[in-house]
Amino acid sequence: MDLTLGAMGSLLPKLGELLKEYKMQSSVKRDVGAFSRELESMRAALRRVAEVPRDQLYEEVKLWAGDVRELSYDTEDIVDSLLVRVEGGSDTDANIEGFKELVSKMKSLFKKGKARRQIATAIKNIKEQVQDVAARHERYKADGSFANLTAAKRITVVDPLLVALYDDKERTVGIENTRDELIGKLCLTGDVSKQPKILSIVGFGGLGKTTLAKSIYDKVQSDFSCTAFVSVSRSLDLQKVLKDLLFEVDKKKYMSLTGATLDVKQLIDQLQESLWGKRYFIVIDDIWDVSAWKTIRYALMGSKCGSRVITTTRNVSVSRECCSYNDDMIYNMKPLSDGDSQRLFYKRIFPVDNMCPSEFQEVSMNILKKCAGVPLAIITLASHLASNQQIKPISEWYVVLKSIGSGIRKGDTNLEEMRRILSFSYYDLPSHLKTCLLYLSIFPEDYIIGKRRLIRRWIAEGFIQGDHLFEIGKSYFNELVNRSMIQPLGIDLEGESASCRVHDIMLDLICDLAREENFVSIMDFIKVDTHFERKIRRLSVQKAELANTQLVTNTISQVRSFTIFSPAINQMLPLSRFEVLRVLDLEGCNLQESGHLNLSCVGCLLHLRYLGLRNTNLRKIPMEIGKLLFLQTLDLLGIDGKGKELATSVAQLRNLMWLYVCESTYLPVGYKNLTSLQELTLAHFTQDVDPEELRYLTELRALDIILPSSYPPERLLILFESLGKLHKLQILCIESHGEHIDNMGDWMPSSVQLIFLWLDGWYERMPTRISSSSLPLLSCLIIQVHKVRLEDIQVLGTLPVL
Repeated sequence: MDLTLGAMGSLLPKLGELLKEYKMQSSVKRDVGAFSRELESMRAALRRVAEVPRDQLYEEVKLWAGDVRELSYDTEDIVDSLLVRVEGGSDTDANIEGFKELVSKMKSLFKKGKARRQIATAIKNIKEQVQDVAARHERYKADGSFANLTAAKRITVVDPLLVALYDDKERTVGIENTRDELIGKLCLTGDVSKQPKILSIVGFGGLGKTTLAKSIYDKVQSDFSCTAFVSVSRSLDLQKVLKDLLFEVDKKKYMSLTGATLDVKQLIDQLQESLWGKRYFIVIDDIWDVSAWKTIRYALMGSKCGSRVITTTRNVSVSRECCSYNDDMIYNMKPLSDGDSQRLFYKRIFPVDNMCPSEFQEVSMNILKKCAGVPLAIITLASHLASNQQIKPISEWYVVLKSIGSGIRKGDTNLEEMRRILSFSYYDLPSHLKTCLLYLSIFPEDYIIGKRRLIRRWIAEGFIQGDHLFEIGKSYFNELVNRSMIQPLGIDLEGESASCRVHDIMLDLICDLAREENFVSIMDFIKVDTHFERKIRRLSVQKAELANTQLVTNTISQVRSFTIFSPAINQMLPLSRFEVLRVLDLEGCNLQESGHLNLSCVGCLLHLRYLGLRNTNLRKIPMEIGKLLFLQTLDLLGIDGKGKELATSVAQLRNLMWLYVCESTYLPVGYKNLTSLQELTLAHFTQDVDPEELRYLTELRALDIILPSSYPPERLLILFESLGKLHKLQILCIESHGEHIDNMGDWMPSSVQLIFLWLDGWYERMPTRISSSSLPLLSCLIIQVHKVRLEDIQVLGTLPVL
């Protein structure tokens, strides 16, 4: 689904099936055919609109495009409601494999007079709305509003192929000398009996303050007994900052702190206790407000062991406040020199020898002058000019030069030109990537966004179409990384970026664009009398200070996606008000603090594709989940309590592709019916769970199961036989509780697709079935072997990518 097309991408195929399969009244069929053809024409026009930057469009064209998108959402909601109605009334043993099967079952509805009249009325209303929007389209065409779209179209041709991933090392260009100089000034080997010494790095956004602080942190953290790196950000949540600090200081002790109900004073007391007597190195990144630092410093200033603290900020007043106590230091972040700017720019575009061909030298120098040594601007433009490891034509370099106007001025804190540069890179994206990027506006500033969570949400929203949905989603994610629109973080089991963060300047831009397009409605500080003129399609609630009276009175029946973040859990809206919700994500919220939340209503959300309850301290799994027959993702990792059983009806969720449960949750009888399942994590295989059923889950790519300490040998044999049927497995983890697993013998999984294998159980010796032919793609192996011989090590050495 493209942002510009609304729901057109998924709606039109459904209408085509309606025309082909339904035995409708002839008049109704004519209406569907007529407005389907009109919607096709509108989709073509919308694609042309999407190719033009928003500020180059006539106002009436913007209004028309918005109307068409809203119409497509409303129409798809009606069609999906028909699907839900049929599915909800079907036999629980029905085999649902796709849209065509649903359509064939819906024929019976048209034989019922009441249902036929309701459907005919709904289609008539849609037809009238389509005709109204189409009439305005014709008027605007006559007035010439669409006439100049082709002329306004950019010269740049977007290369849709995935290009090489962004190299983190590129971002360190030009800071090595500064890093080493500041490390020297911190006097790390000096008197360890003094109060903590503070270094405050100050400068406007995009200069690389965080990169410099992280580079110092990585270089010296091994010299300290206790370290932490946390972000504060503009949308201040002191409790979260202090909890993050506690978690970084002692991960094992404070692993479950996310759900704790400690107030700020209690958290400060805990931090002081944890840091007392320790020599620590802590970075507090992105402080916007003096009062925020005044509170945080209470937790850090008690120790006298020669600790060090680094703060970063855009605000000179904040940096002065940070350094007003001891012989602390303020470092004013400087733009890159001309030489370092060239190194960063050329390294991104010309990765082989970092040399710029003579014909590009003049235009590149002029582009770099406009970037004024700001790393974010340099790397963003360089990523645009590097496509598929090929240099774009010089004509496109001049398009870039002209598009960024007068350029950034030295010391410019307003950064309007920075937004212009980022806007240029945004409009250069293919429309499907624009959609995926704007979707990130749902997440708060400095939020670490898990890649797999994000991709599953994209799929649930319908942004990704075709086969191999998750692989397509990964390529979208990687391309956004490559274009420097998002910043990659961490490494996952497959050796790829595990998560991402959006630079705050980029986040400001995409939040503005998402709001203009009515793509995402972000609720942070909302006045009681706020009036929402447009229907809310995607709702993100991020702040605890909301006045939710107005939100409840405004219609939320059209909301497709609802995400609420931990500080705002008490602003949770009644689930019964959401009529077409596809994504419900409460990850990280403490549901024990939200006593009024009734999750039993989740069974009414029949359109739901994604249900995220990870790390919510949920005490009881709602039995009603089994009613969500369109559900694709069910994430129950990190819920509270033990011995939880999924409802038996969950076994009928044939569209479920990703199931994540906590380690004490066991599968229901009949789980073999989950034939679409691609990932199953932390499933507890008690003796009541039949391992025979596992063989039917042939779409599994990732499997993580837990066996009890004394698992019967006969069941272990059945388990191994079942695993042998899963030929698409790429990740396999078998964990044991307590004692080792006996009788594993010489068994090894048979999937040649395996890239990650973790067997938590004793082998007497290395299995002979480990070989380069049986495991050609294996890159990570964790296995417990009682006796290891030299020839075993030699066999491991033959695995080509281990």
